[in-house]
Amino acid sequence: GTFFTAKKAEKAGLVSRVVPADKLEAEALQLATDIAKMPYHAIVMAKECVNRAYESSLAEGLLYERRAFHATWATADRSEGMKAFVEKREPEWQHK
Repeated sequence: GTFFTAKKAEKAGLVSRVVPADKLEAEALQLATDIAKMPYHAIVMAKECVNRAYESSLAEGLLYERRAFHATWATADRSEGMKAFVEKREPEWQHK
């Protein structure tokens, strides 16, 4: 395989962000905190979609992701998220 520097991997889109080693733990904890603030069921669905992507073809993965997205329309948090966006305010997640 080909070895990449962190910056080259970021430029190629292979990683989403490069963080200095001395700030890695703080950045990881902040990211985890931000994710934990999101609606629980949406986090679970997103993780399932990522995991499914490793086990299926692109077409099957996209179909699974579309079905998961449609399932979010039955949640109170989807309504709250849309309403908060329109009203330009932070959403108040109910995890429902």
